[in-house]
Amino acid sequence: MTPVRSLLLALFWTAQAVQPSSSTMAAYVPERVYDTRRQAFADLESMLADIARADVVFVGEQHDDPNTHRLEAAILDGLRRRGVTVTVSLEMFERDTQAGLDSYLSGGIDEGGFLTSSRPWPRYATDYRPLVEMARTQGWPVIAANVPRRFASSVAKTGLAALDILAPTERSWVAADLRCPRDRYFDRFAATMGGHQAAGSAEEQRKTTERYYLSQCVKDETMAESIAVGFDQHNRKLVVHFNGAFHSDFGLGTAERVRRRLAGRRVAVVSVLPVKDLDALTPAGEELKRADYLLYTFADTRP
Repeated sequence: MTPVRSLLLALFWTAQAVQPSSSTMAAYVPERVYDTRRQAFADLESMLADIARADVVFVGEQHDDPNTHRLEAAILDGLRRRGVTVTVSLEMFERDTQAGLDSYLSGGIDEGGFLTSSRPWPRYATDYRPLVEMARTQGWPVIAANVPRRFASSVAKTGLAALDILAPTERSWVAADLRCPRDRYFDRFAATMGGHQAAGSAEEQRKTTERYYLSQCVKDETMAESIAVGFDQHNRKLVVHFNGAFHSDFGLGTAERVRRRLAGRRVAVVSVLPVKDLDALTPAGEELKRADYLLYTFADTRP
């Protein structure tokens, strides 16, 4: 899956029905780990031992790759084996569903009630359920980190003014501090969107890009605030946040906004990259700036 497609899925995905599944995660997932700070290949266990000492870890995913999701579960399980208490944070759940998520984790409602009330992403059963269930089994908190999709969609249509008409309770589901500069992240976003604009004049396309960037910024700021608040609320235990890679690659987006809120805390970034050939990897140049760890896996296909 290309970064462009990943970003567009994150922008346009709408909730679909989740089909029950009894699938289990594969015991072994093909992978190779590259430590960009040492500029050398490492191994999964070494990476886990290192990120266990961080305060916040971002795991950037390609949404529709099965091996990526298996590795995400392996990361949590590896931290569990090390006795690390984790706070799991998910882009895939929105802030207004936190009460239902908490109730499910504590046994107050069953899974059916939780799913009915929480607007889970497509393929929740195969992709994200293992993360939530591991947290539930371990007694770990889970943060519904994202802004409600309807608010992000409104910003994409009309700009930040869409937030001014929200009721106080609704506005609390959006980050209080919104900073959306025209910086390197904006440039990367605009370049990614550039080849996927609808017909229209150059000025119309520019305005569309800016509105979509503001929508992306609202997501980033809200997830960052959720992570920072959760870090303090849950006794400053390691937060592992799962999001589309665009939100954290190159230390930008949500990752940069967490660093602003948690100055002095260690924020590590892992980017999971499906590739066709695990034996022909030569990370170099700009790729070395993508993340602290490049976690390559064999590109799988959906059944």
